[in-house]
Amino acid sequence: MKFLRSPSPYLLLSLTSLFWAANWVVGRAMRNEMPPVAMGFWRWTIALLILLPFAAPELRRKRDVVRANWLTLTLLGVRGAIAFNTLIYVGLQYTAATNGVLFNSISPVLIILLSWVISRERISKLQACGVVLSLCGVLVIVARGDGATLAAFHFNRGDLWLITAMVLWAFYTIVLRRRPPELSATGFLTAMLLLSLPFLLPFYLWEFSQRGGFALTPATVAALAYYGTIPSIVAYLFWNRGVAQVGPNKAGLFVHLMPLFGAILSVIFLGERLYAYHYAGAALIFTGIWMTTRRGRNP
Repeated sequence: MKFLRSPSPYLLLSLTSLFWAANWVVGRAMRNEMPPVAMGFWRWTIALLILLPFAAPELRRKRDVVRANWLTLTLLGVRGAIAFNTLIYVGLQYTAATNGVLFNSISPVLIILLSWVISRERISKLQACGVVLSLCGVLVIVARGDGATLAAFHFNRGDLWLITAMVLWAFYTIVLRRRPPELSATGFLTAMLLLSLPFLLPFYLWEFSQRGGFALTPATVAALAYYGTIPSIVAYLFWNRGVAQVGPNKAGLFVHLMPLFGAILSVIFLGERLYAYHYAGAALIFTGIWMTTRRGRNP
């Protein structure tokens, strides 16, 4: 019961990476079934429809808070939800899975750099070593234990979309500390979506005019059901709470768990095997996270 009342922020951040890793797997699997902007638009529309009945009474009571913070809420929603996820779906139309995972793993570094630039937030030497070690673990998994794989790495037309998405996510994580404290987690997420989702509508209508819609098959319905619930609601609530408790620098490092979870999900759902490089990369990732999150003297 104590866990339910006060779960560990590190557990919440780990689960968030698991849910988002599954989102990447589903996004890659459905890239030929659903247009990318449609994925983003219907994902957040479904999430908003689920959240609104629960959050509407609070938003009515605290409409002055929402009105006073509308710009912050809109910017957070556009950067951290609407644009970020839609750009990922666009990038996955063109880029290889290896490129996508690697670009996703630079976001913790971007968070730390932007935290220093924007907030002058410092990081200890031990934490810096943890970031590097964890990133090395990601590279081991991405390269499959073979340096030639990284040597052969090349950019393609989807990489720019993914890099832009990672920059937006870094900004979202840093600015998240400025969220209005008067709003609950559900109220904050709902207000964010209400104010930012309209910005995606023109792009969805343009895509629909160019590419048309998509068929409602069991696969697309299942994908939308997942998109609109676990990665859009549960994961964002977990992430927002985790960042509030441990700060953006420590929270950002947990993104490095996504390649590991992606490999595990591939074993479960795609019948792939785990190899020695998976275990080596996992050991480096967890060691780096431990070094970065352990309690110690402030720098």
